[in-house]
Amino acid sequence: MKPSQIKQLQRLYHQRLPGDRITTFEFAQRLAAISTDINQPVCAYVNRRGQVIRVGVGTVRQTQIPPLELPRYGAERLSGIRCIATQLKSEAPSDAVLTAMVLQRLDALVTLTLSGGGFERRGGGATGYVKQTYLAHLVPHPEVTWTVSPPLNLDVLSQQDFLALVEGLEEEFRREYVAQQISSEHDRVLLVGLMTNHLSAQRFQDGLLEVARLVETAGGEVLQVLRQKRPAPHPQTVVGEGKVQEIALAAQTVGANLIVFDRDLSPAQVRNLEMQIGLRVVDRTEVILDIFAQRAQSGAGKLQVELAQLEYMLPRLAGRGRAMSRLGGGIGTRGPGETKLETERRAIQRRISRLQQEVNQLQAHRSRLRQQRQHQEVPSIAIVGYTNAGKSTLLNVLTNAEVYTADQLFATLDPTTRRLTITNAETHKPLSIVLTDTVGFIHDLPPSLMDAFRATLEEVTEADALMHVVDLSHSAWQSQIRSVMTILSEMPVTPGPALLVFNKVDQVDSETLAFAKEEYPQAVFISASDRLGLETLRQRLAQLVHYAVASN
Repeated sequence: MKPSQIKQLQRLYHQRLPGDRITTFEFAQRLAAISTDINQPVCAYVNRRGQVIRVGVGTVRQTQIPPLELPRYGAERLSGIRCIATQLKSEAPSDAVLTAMVLQRLDALVTLTLSGGGFERRGGGATGYVKQTYLAHLVPHPEVTWTVSPPLNLDVLSQQDFLALVEGLEEEFRREYVAQQISSEHDRVLLVGLMTNHLSAQRFQDGLLEVARLVETAGGEVLQVLRQKRPAPHPQTVVGEGKVQEIALAAQTVGANLIVFDRDLSPAQVRNLEMQIGLRVVDRTEVILDIFAQRAQSGAGKLQVELAQLEYMLPRLAGRGRAMSRLGGGIGTRGPGETKLETERRAIQRRISRLQQEVNQLQAHRSRLRQQRQHQEVPSIAIVGYTNAGKSTLLNVLTNAEVYTADQLFATLDPTTRRLTITNAETHKPLSIVLTDTVGFIHDLPPSLMDAFRATLEEVTEADALMHVVDLSHSAWQSQIRSVMTILSEMPVTPGPALLVFNKVDQVDSETLAFAKEEYPQAVFISASDRLGLETLRQRLAQLVHYAVASN
């Protein structure tokens, strides 16, 4: 552009519009004249005091204000900024332009279509550069996001009461927001799934359902699920640019306050997504960590959760200060808290070092307990399995323990050890064994959890044998078996022999049961909640212990 044209654009910042008017005839004509001169669309962003705060050359989408630079008032308020934009074509604003309006939560969008240059004479009067105008704004309706007026005369538009329009809209948004808050006190989540080439359709769908369960377990409410298929994740934003815009628009439409992805995100990806969407973005691991922060009851459990959270958060500190300054402010914000996450990296690293030392001490303490049991020659069996397979319920019915159980993922976090008396397979005399309920496994268990919970997982590696509990009623039970076996194979010490126990047989059809029995003829089939098959299980446990002790 010429220096004179740049000066014309800069002079727009000195304009002041009446607070109760969307625009004035003179300002609109001046903006249109500049746009005609440079043959480019021009956008002026004006606050409610009538001050021009931003001028951009390009469409509304090209010149939109980044979400992080906009005022954040919440779902019941608009941004306090309106956009007056010129458009070279004589047509209503496009969906792309209106989407940009939604993403910025603009008070209003005025589109000035140009007459083609110069002044036209119509009926002896000068119409100027503006041919016709359109007024668009958001509407608080679950099925309609915006409304666009029919073509308006500029004189009519400039006389409209802008403040009455905005105050009326915000009152409607406020009522809608209050209704949403009454109906839900949870995080309102938009779930995003990415299907890449190495994932089968069934595996992708199972993973998405699992993340939805994780969100619900953490206390969130999934409002909508968006999916995209790509050969590989986008290195900057995981999903494509168009999908990022769709996520931002959908979040505005359904009133989401949190975006959850079905995979792990890099710190850079989280920052890029939050900048473009304007909402907090968390990944699968962060949801799991939040559940652990809620579930940890013992000192050891809380210690390990804090270590896992700090190790996960350390590379993600940049740009997350506002989100991390709250205690218990929603999914991904519970746990260590303000003083531990907003201090310098060195202080956090020192804290991690101290926690690791405490975990090592915990390991040593549990090792001494295991040695005492071994000295007393008490065989031990660790109950392992995918999360929500029914391990704690089984421990309760076998030993009359009172471990907390619920139809939730990771209902049990702290290991629980109880004695069980069974009949020795060889001597037919009573035999006392120790059962240990362990934290549930999950597909792609985050490495930070594997490291932090090594003291707990050692209960698995040091046990004489394993009881692998499987939820046969789950649609992905075969995949869950593979996930557990993969995690066990990656442990530093190879666990002892394992007995496969299929649980919840009362909830499966005969075809699935027959298939499982054919595929796993050595397995035991039970229903812990209905106490079915428990006597057979005790007999098989006796055989397992005899074999494990003989092998050692």
